[in-house]
Amino acid sequence: MNPVNDYVKEDLNILFVGFNPSIRSSETGHHFANPNNRFWKILYEAGLTPKKYEASEDYKLLNLDMGLTNIVARPTKAADEITKEEYKEGKEILKQKIIRLKPKVVCFVGKGVYLEYSGQKVAPWGQQPGPVTPGTIDFVAPSSSGLVRMRLEEIVEIYKQLAKFV
Repeated sequence: MNPVNDYVKEDLNILFVGFNPSIRSSETGHHFANPNNRFWKILYEAGLTPKKYEASEDYKLLNLDMGLTNIVARPTKAADEITKEEYKEGKEILKQKIIRLKPKVVCFVGKGVYLEYSGQKVAPWGQQPGPVTPGTIDFVAPSSSGLVRMRLEEIVEIYKQLAKFV
């Protein structure tokens, strides 16, 4: 499996953090590349991007002061294949990235990503009461996977809350 490069830089408005790359993302080298993943549609419909980007344009988010990374780098078919050891290691790597890059907002694309990162048992959608890493805002958004049982409109409404940070 091929890794998928992070698209990050210092002082981003939003750093999106997924679970890990899908097999399709590994094959293409681009984030959220599975055709069933709605990430790019959600960003556009939430008003965060000026058009609906294709996965192959993932690097263009940097021009909008938004970036992409994952809590675990190893591609898998599903997030439930990620081991506790991988989450533990990924959490520390992610903390160091956030400290170094200083994004305004860290948007966890999936409640499970945030719970693994924060060590909390529960979290509401949206801005969290306090950040794990001081100086940033933690924001929990639904996963964009096609497997998520929420209506697209509900997901988009949560992502729209990010607009105040860009």
